Amino acid sequence: MTQTPTKTPSSPAPQAPFDPEDFLIVPPRTFEDLKVGDVFRAPSRTLTDAHTSEFQAISGDNHPRHYNAAYAKSHGMKAPLVQPLQVLALSAPGASLFTHYVGEALVGFVETSCQFLVDSFAGDTLYPALEVAELSTEGDKGVVTTAITIYNQRRELALSGRQKFVLKLSPQGT
Repeated sequence: MTQTPTKTPSSPAPQAPFDPEDFLIVPPRTFEDLKVGDVFRAPSRTLTDAHTSEFQAISGDNHPRHYNAAYAKSHGMKAPLVQPLQVLALSAPGASLFTHYVGEALVGFVETSCQFLVDSFAGDTLYPALEVAELSTEGDKGVVTTAITIYNQRRELALSGRQKFVLKLSPQGT
């Protein structure tokens, strides 16, 4: 019986040393790469009792309408009311790819405003998005204003607002 020789795997090609700074989720953009109308969606979230409990621990808001289903129902709500600031928290720019794209250029998150348009309840699924609404420059910085929206599973706009960020301009953009 003749045996066929087995091939031995060759050694892997030498690689450059690993650098965590190069381990990016998306290619970086500069202020100059952004365009009005760019949309950055965050994953949808179905809010649960665990989310409410975590937010309650952080915020200190311990009103029973936010965690006690029987209390909520006795006050005309279908389920515990999600604290509105918890809804706003879902629009955090880092929940979308926005801050991954502008990472090194981001100087700061400087402003937010919003309106809560319909109540959100435990069990609702919310869909946050940031859309670049305005781009301007102030000296050697770029200012990005995003329109924020959060819809629920009933296709109702639950939150509408704006956020403002300051970014470094790229050297060729100044």
